Amino acid sequence: MSQKVVVAGVGMIPFKKPGQSETYPVMGAQAVRLALADAKVGYESVQQAYASYIFGDSTGGQRVLYDVGMTGIPVINVHNNCASGSSALFLANQAIASGMVDVALAFGFEQMTPGALGDMYTDRPSPLGLFQEQCASVVPAEVPPALRLFGVAAQEHMKRFGTPLESFAKIRAKASRHAANNPYAVFRNIVTTEDVMNDKVMWPGVMTRLMACPPTCGAAAAVLCSEAYAKKHGLDSRVWIAGQALTTDGPETFNSGDMRHLAGFGMSRAAANKVYEQAGIGAEDVNVVELHDCFAQNELLTYEALGLCPEGGAAKFIDDGDNTYGGKYVVNPSGGLLSKGHPIGATGLAQCTELVQQLRGQAEKRQVEGARIAVQHNVGIGGAAVVTMYRT
Repeated sequence: MSQKVVVAGVGMIPFKKPGQSETYPVMGAQAVRLALADAKVGYESVQQAYASYIFGDSTGGQRVLYDVGMTGIPVINVHNNCASGSSALFLANQAIASGMVDVALAFGFEQMTPGALGDMYTDRPSPLGLFQEQCASVVPAEVPPALRLFGVAAQEHMKRFGTPLESFAKIRAKASRHAANNPYAVFRNIVTTEDVMNDKVMWPGVMTRLMACPPTCGAAAAVLCSEAYAKKHGLDSRVWIAGQALTTDGPETFNSGDMRHLAGFGMSRAAANKVYEQAGIGAEDVNVVELHDCFAQNELLTYEALGLCPEGGAAKFIDDGDNTYGGKYVVNPSGGLLSKGHPIGATGLAQCTELVQQLRGQAEKRQVEGARIAVQHNVGIGGAAVVTMYRT
């Protein structure tokens, strides 16, 4: 038997540019305290904790929690690239659904430095080496590693379906309009499609600088509990997890010749299909989505991976306004990674926070009217994709 899992509390701090934030123990502890306060439970009630980060030494999660409380509970550190936050959430959800614990904490944090991401250890094979080999023949040597992977995926879509570069620029402009209403976003200035198109070219015909998310510092957290525990202790049980799946790359990533899979298209689609089956709810019934827009290119690919529009239909989906207020879905009301920021370990928990607030009707100027079903998508190359459905 699987216990129904409730998201009892969420919390996050405003995201900031590298060099402008507190240290990771301060940020992490702040987010945890906010989630505990929102859930109206004390730290002593937490039975397991899952910490998410990728830039930092081992046992960083313990260091954060030692400033909150020292109760001797298991603390597991999760390192799954950009999907780390949702991977921590996945583990906490499993622990409660299985009946192992009644209350679990998932939290993420990142203290980042400026500049493009690269390998931390250069004296050994990179986990992303196989991915880079796949795209090496078509990518200019000066293009940073992460941009290469999402750029070749975008090129694939452009070649297959005639998708114009302007579609990605429209996504970035939409993100800025949404983030203007989010006090937690690192970038709240509105940019136009033309601004994005005219920004510094990172890869001719494929990407401008504004189409990439910025390195960011921040933290977020969520307190999960069983429905029975929530009812017994009078906790807010309105939002619960209706389905969740974590997938890794399948053979199509390296064998299909379809470069979209290098950016996680296949594993994202597989995770989404599993969640829709678990929940008995299809994409057509979803109201609000927080998805992994580390590049505007990946947001477009993910519309199709999640089934928000037909394969090859993303450009029309954007032009019809079906990714924003007044359309079929509101995608990334927070401003997403592009404008809200991407403190990697915190991203999945920040997405969770936004969607829980939306379903509770607490999102203020960002509120999606009548939101009852929400989907979260968080992907890490190398690889992991986590899709989560929340309901009220």
